[in-house]
Amino acid sequence: MDRLDRIEAGIEALRVSQAKTDAQLAKTDAQLAKTDAKLWGLGLNIGLAAEEIFYDVLNENLVIGNVKFDTIERNVKSSYKKTLDEFDIVLYNGDSIGIVEIKHKVHPNDLETLKIKKTENFRTLFPMYKDYKIYLALGGMSIPEVVQTSATEQGIAILKPKGNVAQIVSKNLIAY
Repeated sequence: MDRLDRIEAGIEALRVSQAKTDAQLAKTDAQLAKTDAKLWGLGLNIGLAAEEIFYDVLNENLVIGNVKFDTIERNVKSSYKKTLDEFDIVLYNGDSIGIVEIKHKVHPNDLETLKIKKTENFRTLFPMYKDYKIYLALGGMSIPEVVQTSATEQGIAILKPKGNVAQIVSKNLIAY
């Protein structure tokens, strides 16, 4: 086999190898897409579960700090021009609004997002409440101590699980 034949054979081997690599990369990409979808769904479910827990607690007792509210809504969405936002829990009374942001695991930047972005967006999206006082609360199943301390110093309420957070529904309990 002369030099040119060896070069052509090497190029052919590289082409075959590259085709196998491309096929394997396509399989890997497909698996990553499936994994991403599952993780996104899992994260969404965990977040919704946390929202449900805190919504139920607030719905039973419409109070944050010393502010009593009359009504509560969950997943309040609105858009206006280029502003689009969703508020996990919003409480209302005659002159005050309570905005509650819920996370499964709270991160330090969540506090600033609530304080600045969520408040500004609420005022933009709901101008009928422009003269209302806005109280903020950040709820989570896991909240770092530094976030709790910072929130308290800034007048933002913290909601976290404590003690018996389960409701037992057993109206028609049967022994089996």
